[in-house]
Amino acid sequence: MAKGKLIAVCQSGGKFTPGSDGSLSYTGGDAHAIRINTDSKFDELKAEVAEMWKYDPDSFTIKYFLPHNNKTLITISNDQDLQHLLDFHGNSATVDVYVLTNVNQMSDQLTMSHSRSRMVDEPVTSPDSFTHAASVSGDTEQLDWLASIASVSRDMNHPNNLTPEAPNDKDNGLQKLVKSWENCLTGLDQQFNNVYDFRVALNRFSIAHGFKYTFKTNNARYVIATCKAEGCPWSIQAARLSTTKLFLIKKMSETHSCGAGKSSARCPQVSSKLVKILVKEKLRDAPHAKPREIADEILQDYGFKARYSQVWRGVETVKEKHQVPYEEGYNQLPSLVKQMVENNPGSIATLFTREDLSFHRLFVSFQASLHGFKNGCRPLLFLDTMTIKSNYQSELLTATALDGNDGVFPVAFAVVDVVNDDNWHWFLVQLKSAISTFQPLTFVADRQIGFKKPISMIFKNSHHSYCLRRLTDKLKKDLDILYTEEVLQVIVTHFYDAACATTLDGFSKCIENIRNISLEACEWILQSGPEHWANALFHGSRYGHFKADVAETFYTWVTELPVLPIVKLIETICHKMMELVKTQLSDSGQWLTKLTPLLEYKLQQDILKANMLKVSVSHASTFEVCDSLGAMDVVNIDLWDCSCREWQLKGFPCCHAVAVLQWSERSLYDYCSEYYTVDAFRLTYSNSIYPVATADRPVQKKSSKIEVRPPPLYPASGPPKKRRIRNRHKGPFKRPLHCSKCQGAGHNRATCRIFS
Repeated sequence: MAKGKLIAVCQSGGKFTPGSDGSLSYTGGDAHAIRINTDSKFDELKAEVAEMWKYDPDSFTIKYFLPHNNKTLITISNDQDLQHLLDFHGNSATVDVYVLTNVNQMSDQLTMSHSRSRMVDEPVTSPDSFTHAASVSGDTEQLDWLASIASVSRDMNHPNNLTPEAPNDKDNGLQKLVKSWENCLTGLDQQFNNVYDFRVALNRFSIAHGFKYTFKTNNARYVIATCKAEGCPWSIQAARLSTTKLFLIKKMSETHSCGAGKSSARCPQVSSKLVKILVKEKLRDAPHAKPREIADEILQDYGFKARYSQVWRGVETVKEKHQVPYEEGYNQLPSLVKQMVENNPGSIATLFTREDLSFHRLFVSFQASLHGFKNGCRPLLFLDTMTIKSNYQSELLTATALDGNDGVFPVAFAVVDVVNDDNWHWFLVQLKSAISTFQPLTFVADRQIGFKKPISMIFKNSHHSYCLRRLTDKLKKDLDILYTEEVLQVIVTHFYDAACATTLDGFSKCIENIRNISLEACEWILQSGPEHWANALFHGSRYGHFKADVAETFYTWVTELPVLPIVKLIETICHKMMELVKTQLSDSGQWLTKLTPLLEYKLQQDILKANMLKVSVSHASTFEVCDSLGAMDVVNIDLWDCSCREWQLKGFPCCHAVAVLQWSERSLYDYCSEYYTVDAFRLTYSNSIYPVATADRPVQKKSSKIEVRPPPLYPASGPPKKRRIRNRHKGPFKRPLHCSKCQGAGHNRATCRIFS
């Protein structure tokens, strides 16, 4: 036949059986003939084969043998592979081509693996050979094939699939997989698709037989490895075939004198590439497994200890392959926003870009969150921000409420390119539009939020409570040079007492205590706006909460995540919110009290305190309550009022009110705010959040149309960091220099002029 033309005899439906010399023979099935030449295309060949047997084009692979080699199957996967077939068989009139469906391939591998497990000393082709021999051009098949074989082995649970010597207490697919690696290397002339596949097979072989090896030569053209045990004659040599990437075993001494395979205590050499393969298999069964858990399972299943760093890199590699490209994540935001609104009717998700289509800001508030806040939460919102790990500058703005059990309830969040007053103002405008309530709200936030555009301009009749933790940090920073750490701690303690004091007298006493310690500190505190943080002066209702960082208990994991595409980050936040709503509603179904568990506990504590108080009637609904020290408080049960002001501030009876209610034989639950009831809690979580995407969905390809670009890279804000000086003096004055020679001040003995 003319050069460059062949008749391909396509066979399908049969099975491969191994011979005593390791060669494979194909029996059974049907055969059809196809003419191929140098102009033939792989897609045309595959389409014609699919038409012959009515196969799905994606459900089979096409393979063939090299001339004079019936041990290794070569895969045809593209036009270049097809031309290699013509080159290798150009002097022949016909060539046998095997059409293997995916199911038949795995079945054949299991059959051959069982047959070869009984012939350890014979030079046969291992199951790994089919994985390594993918295509002459170097386009290897996915290593998932091996994991698929192991998976089928687990499902079939057939005792003859692999060697029967596996221990009964670890009779699982992964343990059997290690046993199957005993035949990764079979002897002379065994071929591998490239040097990488040979190294993987060598590593598996050493693990299965329990020995370490070392490379004498290791490059892309030639590899020589020997057993690491002193005096052991085991060695192997492999080289690349000229003009191809195929790797061929040239020499192999199969004898060990070190006792390989007889001692389970040996720790074989483990490469990072092999660990990645094992990690991928583990993540297939447990996608959310942590590196430490995977390392422990590898030790248990395979008998060797993989380094934590190897496992961690393997996990990250697998995750990266299933992630959207980072820049493409921004371009997929419009479709994600659309999906959030479609899956959760009534939700609000708005995306804004700049004129150059670069990302600017994104606001999200689910209908379930808005419904829960309006119908079950106190009119109290905490505003906070945190930095997101990103290749571009990204910040997370959050608005969070508290449920009746003082648990975190996310109301809305936004991702912005930079934190500034303009973005905070935009976030509050979006939040007002979403909440759409005329009820006065109290915000607990850093005093810098709304510094130029106050919150009260957006939310009428609202109140802004400064975050006490941020104020304390600022106080320490401004007074750090003047006072020692011990003095600052005393000032901060009195500062907190002043904030918590419920009466003007109590507030004044705390301020006086600070003045006695430091006039500077007292002046700083009085100029920081006490009407925004002191209980005695604040006009809003913050129910005993002073700090804005309550949301950190829910959002802290965001800062612990690796760098993720923004679309994946938003999906993760939504998934966490969905889990929170579902879990809280389920847990509350077990509660049998009228109040939530936390408030029920607080009520019982107040009852114990009330037993130590004495109640006397003053006038109608007004009562006088005295403690053991003679201090008196006045309680009006009709107005829900006590002179200690705790009842008014928290919406929950103080110990004085509890004493009066018990004395008058009234129900304590009737005088608690409805926000603390189990019914209100269940109403908070009554609506569900529906997922916006599944974690296992295939990675989307890069879009051809650009809708959103990544934001610009901003330079670091603020002055450069100064060098930290440890153990520096923090007193009000520096110790003056003193000369030990002349006893004078202002210099030391080295610079003394009198005795120089």
